[in-house]
Amino acid sequence: MPKRTLHHVMTATIAAAGALALSAGGAVAQTAAPLDYVALGDSYGAGSGVLPIDLSSPLCLRSTVNYPHVLASATGARLTDVTCGAAETKHLAQSQYPGVAPQSDALNADTDLVTVTIGGNDNSTFVSALTACASAGVLSGGKGSPCKDKKGTHFDDQIEANTYPALVEALRNVHAKAPGARVAALGYPWIMPATADPSCFLKLPVASGDVPYLRGIQAHLNAVIARAAAETGTTYVDFTQVSEGHDACKASGTRWIEPLVFGTNIVPVHPNALGERRMAEHAMDVLGLG
Repeated sequence: MPKRTLHHVMTATIAAAGALALSAGGAVAQTAAPLDYVALGDSYGAGSGVLPIDLSSPLCLRSTVNYPHVLASATGARLTDVTCGAAETKHLAQSQYPGVAPQSDALNADTDLVTVTIGGNDNSTFVSALTACASAGVLSGGKGSPCKDKKGTHFDDQIEANTYPALVEALRNVHAKAPGARVAALGYPWIMPATADPSCFLKLPVASGDVPYLRGIQAHLNAVIARAAAETGTTYVDFTQVSEGHDACKASGTRWIEPLVFGTNIVPVHPNALGERRMAEHAMDVLGLG
């Protein structure tokens, strides 16, 4: 009798262990569904200038190795990438080109994650500021601060008056269209160093006094994005620290942003492939993905 009882106990134990193993196996087999991830934004999100190009929407000059693709590949997320070069904040809700739907149309109640990189093209801030300061820099031979002297607070005033309220409205619309999603607004990695680098003038012909001026404009834009994110319950991904020392004046292999001339991208003053990877990695760190 004792032997039989022991046999029964052992049999029951083995059966229970097997059931647990099957249950564990089932849990492994039934892994969580991949994140439904939608990427919105402009050329910094699209990776414009980084080859290869996504031929499904050639007007948008979107790369297949931009930060949304890197993030999706690393996390197994199911990506819908509607980022588009030259997009302004308004193009999250309006069509940018004929046949190109408003970006927020990609959102729905099933969306789990949204990343947004937008604001730099509003008021043509990036293009206008860089063009004005590069032109002034060439004419001044790199001396002084001719761009700041001429433009003053013009760009900052536009960012505050126009870009900030547009961002708040756009982010609220994103949350409304994807109410169950975690929404992240990414800032822009540094384009300029903190102070002038004389060896960089041929690549970025900005006068020495206008280098901190341009950087200040970018800092203001990032601060506005952060403020709009905080106001709308959006996670802000800050590149202030991690992109320091990786600006367009640095050597290839170190810089995340390509210079105006003598760069490697087909679109200058935009992130290269390294920059897009680092943007993805930092976004994943901030969002707790990986």
